[in-house]
Amino acid sequence: MSVYKLNENNFEFPEYADDENAIAIGGILNSETLVKAYSNGIFPYYYDEEISWWRPLNRYVIFPKNIKVSHSMKSILNQKIFEVTFNKKFSEIIHKCRKKREYTEEGTWINDNIESEYNKLFKDGLGFSVEVWKNNKLAGGLYGVKLGKCLFAESMYYDVANASKMAMISLAKKALAENYIFIDCQFYTKHLESMGGEFIPHNKFFLLIKEGMKYI
Repeated sequence: MSVYKLNENNFEFPEYADDENAIAIGGILNSETLVKAYSNGIFPYYYDEEISWWRPLNRYVIFPKNIKVSHSMKSILNQKIFEVTFNKKFSEIIHKCRKKREYTEEGTWINDNIESEYNKLFKDGLGFSVEVWKNNKLAGGLYGVKLGKCLFAESMYYDVANASKMAMISLAKKALAENYIFIDCQFYTKHLESMGGEFIPHNKFFLLIKEGMKYI
């Protein structure tokens, strides 16, 4: 199956993804298209300079009530090694996520356009960040998109061991208290599995989005 091509005058996502879960390429990246994408369980990714749009057939999520906190993390929580804030340093968190991934084998999809447009989403009240601090310095964090009662986590990083775990645990606890339905993690990692992540089929994921969007 060939990947569907979008342009500035045609931004209707196709119904089905190809074998690699990429549903389309091209188009434009702005607040309007991002909201439309996330509302349909789709997120952007960049290969070099070209934007692609992804909708995995099996989605990896964490349901807030199912977050797993290991014994070692419980000890860290009890020792109050970290402090956590929300939505205080969004632009810094996304930039740090970008810089951390630039030097990995996989590289990063976070480019200037991603940073700019997600910062606009945040200013519009549709982005969120979690900041983890140690000794008054950023130790790690994560950022994402929020629509209704849906949370779409985009990327996380750490400079201090366990700081990214602290960010996800703190996000899950806040999500549970505020009745968010799920935290979308997009793809499987062992790190996320250890924290309670699980696969759900896209049709179930889309129904959860529809339920969460009722609260917009």
